[in-house]
Amino acid sequence: MNNREQGETYMLESIARCLRSVREETPLVQAITNYVTINDCANILLCFGASPAMAEARAEVEEFVGLISALYINIGTLTDEQYDAAVKAVRKAAELNKPVVLDPVACGAISRKTTVIEELLTVGKISVIKGNMGEIKSLAGLGGQLRGVDSIDDGTGGIEACKILAQRYNTIIAATGPTDIITDGERTCLVENGSPMLTMITGAGCMVGALTAATVGVTEDPFIATTAAVLAMGLAGEMAADSLPAVLPGTFRARLFDYIYCMTREELLKGGKVQCL
Repeated sequence: MNNREQGETYMLESIARCLRSVREETPLVQAITNYVTINDCANILLCFGASPAMAEARAEVEEFVGLISALYINIGTLTDEQYDAAVKAVRKAAELNKPVVLDPVACGAISRKTTVIEELLTVGKISVIKGNMGEIKSLAGLGGQLRGVDSIDDGTGGIEACKILAQRYNTIIAATGPTDIITDGERTCLVENGSPMLTMITGAGCMVGALTAATVGVTEDPFIATTAAVLAMGLAGEMAADSLPAVLPGTFRARLFDYIYCMTREELLKGGKVQCL
């Protein structure tokens, strides 16, 4: 076994331990997230073994941050109250050293989103930025291609864009797509699990962000934690699609939750497709 194979085996073992920790510790994840997929995020967290709290009232968020394992901010349907709540929550999380996952939905399509992201990065520490390739390249200043909230970027230069952003903000970057990219600017992993059906349901990306908040809430290394969440979602999608005689969006969505719930260490080690660069 060469050094790369050893590294990939170590990563898969670390991912399996991370998922076990989620189920053993039941991290409380506070989500200030978009209204289109809020129920999906809550349910996938429950299936994963975490405890969701969709707590976004600006009069309550700072107190609630004191109770949580991690904070998830998704700016997909950002209202004025969510904006105020997100700023307060991120600032408080920094004071209490709580990890924060940010999903920069549509940041390359709507200028206000980029302004909000810059403010959140100023008032606190963002542990992970997770977006699609178009969003990540837009944040990096490399002209990512978006159609509304969906990436239509071909992924060219994706690893470079992720590394630039990770180093600029001293954070973990996860760019989802046909091949997912996770990097801290030095270490980089590619995850090749997934199914095209994940693009046929609402909220797949939002759910990855929520799962990432759960894993960073129980794991000291946010790079491993982020890779664990991305791989778990991709593998569950793959297994859900493979389990169906006819792969249709409605039944696929239900099976996706089932396979997140039932995922075992053995399935991760056997089915996980991770490449360490």
